[in-house]
Order: sequence, then C-alpha cells, then structure tokens
Amino acid sequence: MRPLSNKAAGLVATLSIVAAALCAWLVAWEYYRLYPPDAAHPAIVAWSFEWLPYDDGLAVAAGVLLDPIAVLLLVVVTTVSALIHIYSLGYMRGDGGYGRFFTYMNLFTFSMLGLVVAPNIVQMYVCWELVGVSSFLLIGFYYTKPSAVAAAKKAFIVTRFADLGFLVGILLLGYHGYGSFAELSPAIGREAAALGVENLQAFDFHYLTHPEVLARLQAAGAGFMGLSLLTVAMVLVFMGAAGKSAMFPLHIWLPDAMEGPTPVSALIHAATMVVAGVYLVARLMPGFAASGDALMVVMAAGAFTSLFAAVIGTTQDDIKRVLAFSTLSQLGYMMLALGVCSAAHPLGYTASMFHLFTHAFFKALLFLCAGAVIHAVHSNIIWEMGGLARKMPITHATFLAATLAIAGIWPCAGFFSKDEILRAALESGHTVVFATALLVAGLTAFYMFRIYFVAFWGTHRSPQAEHAREAPAVMWVPLVALAAVSVVAGFVPMGSFVSWGEAHGGRHGIDLRIAIPATAIALLGIALAWFFHAGDSARAARAAAALGVLYRTVKRKFYVDEAYLFVTKRLIFPYIARPIAWFDRHAVDGGVNLSGWIARTAGRACRHLQTGQVQTYGVWFVGGMLFVLLVVWAALA
Repeated sequence: MRPLSNKAAGLVATLSIVAAALCAWLVAWEYYRLYPPDAAHPAIVAWSFEWLPYDDGLAVAAGVLLDPIAVLLLVVVTTVSALIHIYSLGYMRGDGGYGRFFTYMNLFTFSMLGLVVAPNIVQMYVCWELVGVSSFLLIGFYYTKPSAVAAAKKAFIVTRFADLGFLVGILLLGYHGYGSFAELSPAIGREAAALGVENLQAFDFHYLTHPEVLARLQAAGAGFMGLSLLTVAMVLVFMGAAGKSAMFPLHIWLPDAMEGPTPVSALIHAATMVVAGVYLVARLMPGFAASGDALMVVMAAGAFTSLFAAVIGTTQDDIKRVLAFSTLSQLGYMMLALGVCSAAHPLGYTASMFHLFTHAFFKALLFLCAGAVIHAVHSNIIWEMGGLARKMPITHATFLAATLAIAGIWPCAGFFSKDEILRAALESGHTVVFATALLVAGLTAFYMFRIYFVAFWGTHRSPQAEHAREAPAVMWVPLVALAAVSVVAGFVPMGSFVSWGEAHGGRHGIDLRIAIPATAIALLGIALAWFFHAGDSARAARAAAALGVLYRTVKRKFYVDEAYLFVTKRLIFPYIARPIAWFDRHAVDGGVNLSGWIARTAGRACRHLQTGQVQTYGVWFVGGMLFVLLVVWAALA
C-alpha cells in the first residue's frame, strides 16, 4: 500500500489540473462571449506586471495574453492534461516514484501554460526552457535505467542547440526593434493601450508583430548571406521551433523520448512540448509572412518531415515508436500548413491550428490506449500482442476510433482538419506540397492500421497477450472521453474561432475536390495494411525481403542517428572536444593552479616572520634597526 503522502500527491495534482481545465473553459466562454465567432478577435493582455526593468522601453513584463490561439491552447493543454492525470492515477499505481511523477507532470503543465499566455517573447522563452527542463525530468523518470537517462540527455542536448538559435533570434529582434522604439512606440502604444497593454515594451508581441516594425526590420541592412535582418531573425526563431517540434534534422530526440512512462509520452506528444514550436510560428505569423524566405523554410521543413517520418513509421515494431514517428509526421503537417499561409491565402493558419486541436485528442488517446495494452501484455513490441480485441474490448474500440481519426475517415476529427490542410496547400498554389501531404495521408492510414490489425486482430502471439485483461475504470474512462472528442471535434467550425487575416468562418465543411482523393488514398492505405497484416502474415515478410536494403534502411531510420554518432564521436570529440579539454586542463586550469602554487609558496616563506616567539621578534627588530642605520650612514657619507 502506498504511503498517504503519495496518494495525496496524485489526488492534489490531478484535482489542480482539473480545476485549471474548468477555468480554461470558463476563459474561452467569456472570451467568445465578448468577441463572438465570425467577429474580430483581438489580442488582449488580461493581466501583467513589470518583471525585468532594463531601460525606458526595454523592460520585460510577466502577464497573460489572450487571443484565439492562446485560448485554444489553454483549453487543449488543460483538458488533455487533466485526462492524462486521471489515467495516471491507475497507470502509475504501485510505482516507487508515484509522488515525484505527479510533481513533474504539474510542473510540465504549468510551464506550457506560461508559454501559451506569454505577452512577450522573453516570458515565452523562459517558460520554453522550463518546458525543456520538465521534459528532461519526465523522459528520464526511470533514472536507474540507462536507456532512459540517455534519452533524457539526448532530448535536452538536441533542444539546447535549437534553443540557442531561438535566443539569438530574440536578441536580434529585440535589439533592432528597440532601435525604432522611440519613434514608433507612441502610435503603436495607443493601439495597444486599447487592448490592455498600458506600457508597451520592445519585446512585446504587440510591438514585434506590428506592420511598421516588421517593415523596418525587413528594410534593415542585409544580414547573413544577403538575407534581410527580419529573415535571419525569423529563421533563427524557427530553429528553436524546429527543435521543440522535432522537425528534421532535429527530430532524433523524439522517438527516444518513449523511454519515459506512457502518460508522459501522451502529454509530450499530444498537447504540450511538441506543439510549442507550431504555436511559436503561429504566434509570430506576421513576421514569417513578412519574410517570404523564412516562410519557405517553414514549409519545406514541415513537408519533408511529414513524409520522412511517415515512411519510417511503416517499418517500426515498437508501438510507442510508431506513434512517435506518427507525431513527427503530423507536426510536419501543421508546419507545412503554416508554411503555405500568406496574406493572400491565410487558410493555412486556421488549418494548422485546427489540426493541432484535433491531433491533441486522438494522439493522446492513441498513446493512452498503447499504455493500456503495454500494461496488459508487458511488452511494447506489436508482434507480442494479437487477439486483444476480445480481451480488451473498451481499449480496442477507443483505439479504433483514434486510428480512424488520424487516418482521416469521416466523420472523425482528422478527416476535417487534414482536409483543411490539403485545401490550404492546393489553393495557395503549392501543388508539390499538396501531393506530398496527400501521400502522407495514405502512409498514415497504412501504418496506423498495421498496428491495429497486428495488435487487436488474429490470434494471441504471446502468453501475456492470451491472459491480457481490460484496464481498470480509472484508465478506461479517460479513453472513452477522448474517443468521444476524437469523433466529434471535427465538426467545430474552427475558422469562426481562429483565423488570421480574412475570416474563413463560412468555409467550414466538406470540399469534395479534397475529400474524395484524400479518403480514397486513406482507404487504399487501410486495404494494404489489411492485405499484409490481417491475413497471411508471411506476405509482409516476403515484401520486406523483396525490398531488401531499402527496407533495412527505412527500418534503421535512414541511419540518421548513426550519422550523428559518427560526426560527434569521430569528428567533434577527437578534433574539437579533446583539444578544448586539453586547453582547459593545461592552460586555464594550469594558470589557476600556478597562481595557487605561488600563493602557497609565498605563504610558506612568510610564515617564518610570525612565530609568536619574543626572541625572534627581537632579532628582527635589532636587525631592522641596524639596516636602517646602515642606510642612513651610507646616505650621509
């Protein structure tokens, strides 16, 4: 039986997140009561105080910014986090780190909420780093397990490199934005005051995304490689977003993050850390749109990552790793939607936020279902499952609902949000991106139903699967709730609530130009998954053998991890790290050690002057007098 303190930790942590979710829904209700759907939705600063004063116009406030995307993320983060906390009460029962787990989970959610409501880019960066620290603690939760420790370090180091770019981008925006502050702030300040910003500062989003500030940054002297200052700053900011949202080539930490408990995977991959990068790009969308080159980088990274991760997902055997690569692919979807967005074609903004909204629910459901399966069969490998539909009917039904949603089958949520992204790409003229996204939709349906058929259909592939039982009520109730949302969330007219530029509230619905080919390719993916994995299991083995080296390359994730290891261990460590370490030990430490040796030697020499013996002091006194007299005599002579 767990100590009372552990039980209290779980209950207090869960109740606090449930209360936060209720408050978030109340905030959303009040915001859209004041600013109804299809009307203008301003960004208001509900509360703030001066936090870090530096100079006139150069201070940082801590506060709460509310606008459509902030309200959306408040609802998503708190709702999904609350359901995951409830699920964790059962999943983590009996774990030695029960209380510590819920402490980290609360810290993670707090950090993400601070990031979401940040009124300026500095508060966002501070909470951004808190999210990184929290994820480090959660991924490495099983700190006695070497693979978990390695995964936590990998996530922390990779995202630190990305965050360095983010920090440099912030400094560029702040420094050059502050240079125009005295001239531009009076007019911008009057606009901001109407929205609750009493003391406009150079780091505030109100200021950084204002058209006049962006125009000056765009017109500033050529930056790196002839690019404008705005483009350089936006690309550096996107570097931070790419690290957090695991865009290629900074994606390598995310699959290994599966070493943490399954509820951690659900929280990281659904509502929190990984969508922070998408949210950052959406928050600074005016800046990216003003710099077409930076927006092209976002689009290219998103499109490539979505396809790259989807291809890898078709070969993985660990159920959580397949879902991790699925997350990478869906994040690429969100990024490419933002990348095809422009003032002339702003639908991508709404589509990206819509997919972020729906994906949070069905991806959380997929991970929690995977956790229930792992809890029952004590294995992550799909080939050790099988026949679970009869043993775990509730988990089977909810997993199927989530699989249909992510595959984009009507009427599930993914059907609507995925089609919005496809339509945004097609209508903006990016036909190659549209074709890529369409192919990814088919691959997604294939690898998700591959899991479904292998894990839930057929016969039991292990004794554990044969004796599997349904999860307890505290675990399956959140599954049912998430399944219900995953089915109906697509009917939310997202364009009426979240848009950029021209409103798209009247365009929500089914566009047959998109729906027919998208559904057809999804059904094709499902049919292929059934052909290879629901019937004769030898078909998949024969196909893999026929593909030979191509299949092995994809299964090894295109050897990207091996490439990183080669660069670090064979190049950086021997030719950069070791010389720096030698210089540090012999030059830096040697200089410090030399100064210490000089001080010690001088001390040993001088200690004979202070012996505490009267006769010694008398000798020195007489000797000193004789020396002085000798000097005086020599001077007079």
